[in-house]
Amino acid sequence: MKLFDINNWNRKKQYLFFKDYIDPFFNITTNVNVARLFKYCKTENLSFNLVFLHQLLSCTNSILNFKLRIKNEQVYIFDKIDVGTAILKEDKSFVFCYFPYTESLVDFLKSAKQQINNQMLNTDFNVKEERLDLIHTSILPWFSFTGIKHAKKGDEQTKGIPKFMIGKHFEQDHKLLLPLSIEVHHALMDGFHVGEFFNLLQEKLDTF
Repeated sequence: MKLFDINNWNRKKQYLFFKDYIDPFFNITTNVNVARLFKYCKTENLSFNLVFLHQLLSCTNSILNFKLRIKNEQVYIFDKIDVGTAILKEDKSFVFCYFPYTESLVDFLKSAKQQINNQMLNTDFNVKEERLDLIHTSILPWFSFTGIKHAKKGDEQTKGIPKFMIGKHFEQDHKLLLPLSIEVHHALMDGFHVGEFFNLLQEKLDTF
């Protein structure tokens, strides 16, 4: 990571305005069309969830604001963002897994599957709270939703890590829709950037 020059940032005033809010996060939930991705994963016998996570990471690493984090009241930018996600175990408890981002989908899937296998055998609750170079994700495959509220520890506003929640897909208007919630720090980005993210993600999903 390297220090981000906020003095030459067109959002400096907005950053200074929102950075000390008690709750500076805003959350947007919408549906994305995953029909082509779902068909591709079924044809290629691939994990839909892991391929979708790779698409999230690809978009994250393509938009500057999603790579910004706060540390010691200064803004830093990371060259690469990875993902931390909750994985359900056989006993219905969960563990956190951390998947490094690679542009290659094949390499990402290979690494992710290895990480999952390792964590399934691990009895520790491995939480890497010190890492800022992440997006946090959870998958709720049991139901769709139109909104979400995240559990908060209280120091989230001093870090600015985006959180994603993925729901159960459903059919509507001849589309296969997937609920996706994005929660971001308003000092680091605005609705425009979240809209940019959703548009880029849908473009990627439509290429499969």
